[in-house]
Amino acid sequence: MAHAPAPVKLRLPAHLVRLFPDGVTYLELEAASVRDLMDALEARWPGMRDRLCDERPAIRRHINVFVDGRRARLDTVLPPGADVFVLTAISGG
Repeated sequence: MAHAPAPVKLRLPAHLVRLFPDGVTYLELEAASVRDLMDALEARWPGMRDRLCDERPAIRRHINVFVDGRRARLDTVLPPGADVFVLTAISGG
């Protein structure tokens, strides 16, 4: 069941937001789903969606989105006040 967009708390990695003018690592946005959140980020920083999502569209393989501590997909519903973290995968050996 869809619900109206509500404010959520979003945290983005510093190395990602440095690529965008006026990028910040914390902001509150209104969104009903992770897809809505990606749309809001794209509106604020054109090109951000391409860094986070592929052409299917889906969240890129090396990007992880967590909503209230659980891994999320684009169709994940965001409850009001949700904590959303966008993390990039770390590789190495």
